[in-house]
Amino acid sequence: MKVIKLFTLLLFFNILKVDAQIRLPKLISNDMVLQRDKPVKIWGWASPKEKITLTLNTKKYKTTADNDGNWELMLPSQIAASGQVINLKGKNDIILKNIAFGDVYFCSGQSNMVHQMELHHVLYAKDIAEANNENIRQFWIPTATNLVEKKDDYPNASWKVCTPENVRQFSAVAYFFAKKIYDKYKVPIGIINASVGGTPIEAWTSEDGLKDFSKIMEIIQKNKDTAYVNSFSRFKRPQIVSKDKGELESPKWFETAYQPKGWLPITVPGNWEDQGVNNLNGVVWYRKEINIPASMLNKPSKVFLGRIVDADALYINGVKVGQTGYMYPQRRYPIPNNLLKEGKNILVVKVTNNGGKGGFVPDKPYGLIAGNDTLALNGTWQYKVGEAFNPPSTVYPSFSAQNQPTSLFNAMAAPATKFTIKGFVWYQGESNAGRPQEYAALQKAQILDWRKQWSQGELPFLFVQLPNFMDANYLPSESQWAELREAQLKASNTLNTAMAVGIDLGEWNDIHPDNKKDVGERLAQAALQLVYKENVVSSGPIFKNASIENNKITLSFEHVGGGLKSKDGEELREFAIAGADKKFKWATAKIVGDKIEVYNPEIAQPYYVRYAWADNPNVNFYNVEGLPASPFRTDGQDEDNTKPWKGKKAAVVLTYDDALNVHLDNVAPALDSLSLKGTFYLTSSSEASRNRINDWRKAAQNGHELGNHTVYHPCDASGPGMSWVKPEYDLSKYSMAQIQSEIKMCNAFLKAIDGKNKRTFAFTCGHKKVAEGEFILSLSDEFVAARAVRHEMHSFEDQKLMDIDCYSMENKTGEEMIALVKQAQAQGKLLVFLFHGVGGEHALNVSKEAHSQLLHYLKENEKDIYIDTMLNVAEHILEVRR
Repeated sequence: MKVIKLFTLLLFFNILKVDAQIRLPKLISNDMVLQRDKPVKIWGWASPKEKITLTLNTKKYKTTADNDGNWELMLPSQIAASGQVINLKGKNDIILKNIAFGDVYFCSGQSNMVHQMELHHVLYAKDIAEANNENIRQFWIPTATNLVEKKDDYPNASWKVCTPENVRQFSAVAYFFAKKIYDKYKVPIGIINASVGGTPIEAWTSEDGLKDFSKIMEIIQKNKDTAYVNSFSRFKRPQIVSKDKGELESPKWFETAYQPKGWLPITVPGNWEDQGVNNLNGVVWYRKEINIPASMLNKPSKVFLGRIVDADALYINGVKVGQTGYMYPQRRYPIPNNLLKEGKNILVVKVTNNGGKGGFVPDKPYGLIAGNDTLALNGTWQYKVGEAFNPPSTVYPSFSAQNQPTSLFNAMAAPATKFTIKGFVWYQGESNAGRPQEYAALQKAQILDWRKQWSQGELPFLFVQLPNFMDANYLPSESQWAELREAQLKASNTLNTAMAVGIDLGEWNDIHPDNKKDVGERLAQAALQLVYKENVVSSGPIFKNASIENNKITLSFEHVGGGLKSKDGEELREFAIAGADKKFKWATAKIVGDKIEVYNPEIAQPYYVRYAWADNPNVNFYNVEGLPASPFRTDGQDEDNTKPWKGKKAAVVLTYDDALNVHLDNVAPALDSLSLKGTFYLTSSSEASRNRINDWRKAAQNGHELGNHTVYHPCDASGPGMSWVKPEYDLSKYSMAQIQSEIKMCNAFLKAIDGKNKRTFAFTCGHKKVAEGEFILSLSDEFVAARAVRHEMHSFEDQKLMDIDCYSMENKTGEEMIALVKQAQAQGKLLVFLFHGVGGEHALNVSKEAHSQLLHYLKENEKDIYIDTMLNVAEHILEVRR
């Protein structure tokens, strides 16, 4: 009997399966916005081979489900419209109502893209009240993860039309972006929002997009092992029993019957660690008595408590009126009707902090607001410690799925990849700020990956450069946030991308700044130019190049618009310059036409410049259109020390032999003017070596390498064309001891000039043997590398450090030398130039003009070419190989 019932049940479910009906993904639903002016894919599921008909505006489009029940069809391009109806008919009918055709953007990132209008309702109260626009719509995607595979649908999501009520749940950045586009073109705008706070960029990239990142790929494969992932749940943390006296004593400290004893004064806002409560992680109670006049009663009222680190609960007259479990949201708590009373009222705040400084964040609003009246709550409160947490005796491993590579892409982006869109809008980076070196490559990989996943061509990619945040520094300093912004600037060079600079839109004490409107509108301004091809200024000034003359650096920019300006009329701030030592000092910066001149009288020979290189710079450098310049630096750009040629296409080394006067008079100034570095191989007995030691020392101080070219420049006189070699300097007659002694003497001479122990060697005339055979290996402790003379270039893998080839230049034009550089770029190789005379003084000569043409080409292509001294390139090769 049981077998018959089981058979009947299975048959019933199979009948249901065979009789399956049309089912649509959540994206294809009422109120959706479909992309205008492009063919649009509609897809879903049905029973195998089920015939499906779609009707739009009396036109019918037909398709048939495949053997697995999957189906899709393409709607031809439609003009912008709203209020459309789509009917789908198979074994069942589905009617999709209020469909619009307009422009659809996939908006993603972390918390600053998440932040809804509701979280900023005080600043944007008027915008919310006026947000009645059925042509702006959002599809909000709930947080979900998948470590194993791409999902094909969302478990629960829907389109919402913009109304004052609905807009409160719209991403503020995405809403203001959409509104500006709508106001310009009056076409429906759809926002698909997939964003999760505190998440890294690799979580939003597919496995295919991360294939070039070996360490990340290892993590992806490991995470596919469910046993590994589940192992983290086996670490059972002991149950924490609260010892908070404020909750355990009777009456409790927030109750009206409680009589305070032993409370001490403390200032709000402020951290308790800065006010005599040292190294406390735990619970601190705050208490304040306030007098409320009758005029403030019986009105809508609320309390603003700024931001609190970490969690809080607010009690007024013994009643809990609000609580927040983590540090980031601003505390804005409505007060229940009739809770306030005339005269004395008691506010009690329980603050729980688990690490770092606890308390109330400065520079935020603190007040009780009733109607149009405000009672300030900053000032002196009373405090008492409820509990001090003991440091944990055991550190338990943790696993956050939303921070794992591919996890958010698989669950939150992949289901949307069939949906036709206009472009992407991205606001993220805070969670990668501790790893800025890899971000440029990760963001470029993400951009290319998303375009590949959506299969809709080179879709526009708009993104936000991180704003200012954290403490201000009043001396030039290093900054990981600045490095992350630099990485974002590098990613903006990717085809069909645009970056909105936000360096002036942050708050020092809030990673979620209130000003979301300017962020969204700057993104929209970028879209007007990139996506809609409007002739508008879409960005603030972006650094292009620098030239050095005497003690000044002149900076050129793209996106100058109608001109450069100081926004507040004061002198330009946040410019710093440095010499070859990279010790930066503040610089005077002046606008000269469409360029900026920077200098500091204390730095006679500047090499590098930085602008707004800090966590929280105070900027005023804009174009007249009111858009701020992007932070930048000229030192250390575009380099990844972990990759061959520091991640660039090729490497070039400029070497100069024989210690000539023209090297000091013509070459060094030319290199210095462009912040390029060269290697000068000195023969210590030469006239210029002996007579110009101070000039060589200055060249070394400016970052050039002084290499070893022996004392007397011996060459093998036995070969053809070598009759000019003096008998006493015939290398073929040298003993091993003699060449070793001479080379070591030259090293001692060079060390007396530059004080350095590491350098490279250049074979004189390219000759490598003495009477007893090759000598360089006997001197391997003296040198990191040695340069030969053969017209060859080699790949990173094939380059031998004690036998580096070079191209000797004689009567070459600038075009001929540049052609060699282009060959190295195309082949990914190391190219070493060997110069003797530059503008004279040697039979082997190139003109100053040709040499200058080469240098300018190298400088203009510095983003693609690693240009450095022979020593630095050799050490780079060694480091990467290690």
